[in-house]
Amino acid sequence: MPLRIVPPSGSPRTLALAQLVNSLGDGAYYVCSALYFARVVGLSPARIGLGLTVAWGIGSLAGVALGQLADRRGPRPTAVVLALATSASVASFLFVRSFPLFLLAACCYATAQCGLAAARQALLASLVAKEERTGTLAYLQSTLNAGLAVGAALGGFALHFGSREAYLSVFVLDAAAFALCALVLLRLPDVRVDRPPHRTTAQQAVFRDLPYAVVTFLNMIMLLRMPLISLAIPLWIVERTSAPGWTVSALLVLNTGAVMLFQVRTAAAVRDLRSATRTVRRGGVAMLASCAVFALSAAAGVPARVAVAVLLAGAALQVWGEMMQSAGAWQISFDLAPAGRHGQYQGFFGAGVPVARMLGPVLLTTLVVGLGVLGWLILGALFLAAGLAMGPAVRRAGKARTAMAYAV
Repeated sequence: MPLRIVPPSGSPRTLALAQLVNSLGDGAYYVCSALYFARVVGLSPARIGLGLTVAWGIGSLAGVALGQLADRRGPRPTAVVLALATSASVASFLFVRSFPLFLLAACCYATAQCGLAAARQALLASLVAKEERTGTLAYLQSTLNAGLAVGAALGGFALHFGSREAYLSVFVLDAAAFALCALVLLRLPDVRVDRPPHRTTAQQAVFRDLPYAVVTFLNMIMLLRMPLISLAIPLWIVERTSAPGWTVSALLVLNTGAVMLFQVRTAAAVRDLRSATRTVRRGGVAMLASCAVFALSAAAGVPARVAVAVLLAGAALQVWGEMMQSAGAWQISFDLAPAGRHGQYQGFFGAGVPVARMLGPVLLTTLVVGLGVLGWLILGALFLAAGLAMGPAVRRAGKARTAMAYAV
């Protein structure tokens, strides 16, 4: 299968363009934001961490409500408004001078981001045929990584200069990127999906769907991989291995490049719930293997060049597991959501991302840096257990969805 990173023409390509535009801004923002709030605004790392934890906690809850709004009002207008809201929240960081203002701006940013993610998923569900959704999301993920990589390079220029003006230019860039994203989304057709007359009220549907909640929880466990490459592994390299510091950058480049080039090919194997659960299970196995390999990098007497090779092997296994987990999860989240309720269901399923951002740093640093080899094995066992449990959980959720359809 040839490598492809450009999606088919039509709605998928427009969605990818919107993704590319805002990921360029986000890439620069992610590189510079923490240092700006610490060095320029003068906030302590503890306060920055507290503010972001509270913000993403609120955002994870708000994402369900905003996804439900997309179901009622239409996913395109909701996505456009939330893209503009994200732009405004990023622009508000320009005026942050204290912790209360930072907390308020961060909560607005996280809320708009989580809502936008849910609305865009609902928009994709309304514009792309069921059998093409996972493939389209793979293209979007590849586009996201490409945009983040370029954006991170732009953010590197701001870090090089290190001035207040350089940092502020990054926030201006990110705000402009989300405003442009809103304009791109306006090019998509405004398709409204009629909701089926479920007996459960729209407000209660996803929260009463226990089988779907179990699937979401298992996916959240596997999403703990997100802070792995950006936080836990860099700390592990510096504190526990003999590898040089530049290895951190090499692993990030490997991860970003692999997703950009191979996510579409990985997703091609996912066609239905059965293949999706099989792919997630294999992802769990790959992530267990990656954790074991990472643990080996700190073996006594390992020279620096060998440690680098071991870390690269672990990162290759990790990104392989990441791509399989992502592809399977996309198919599962859409196939188990009732027609016309994709906004709130995707908002609920997507809450695993902010929760992983909230809890992941503390959990992973405690396991990996604190416990060392044992911590890596515990983490790998968590990934494997979640991957193996996904099959039974999805089958149960599928039966519940079938029963719901017959009850209507």
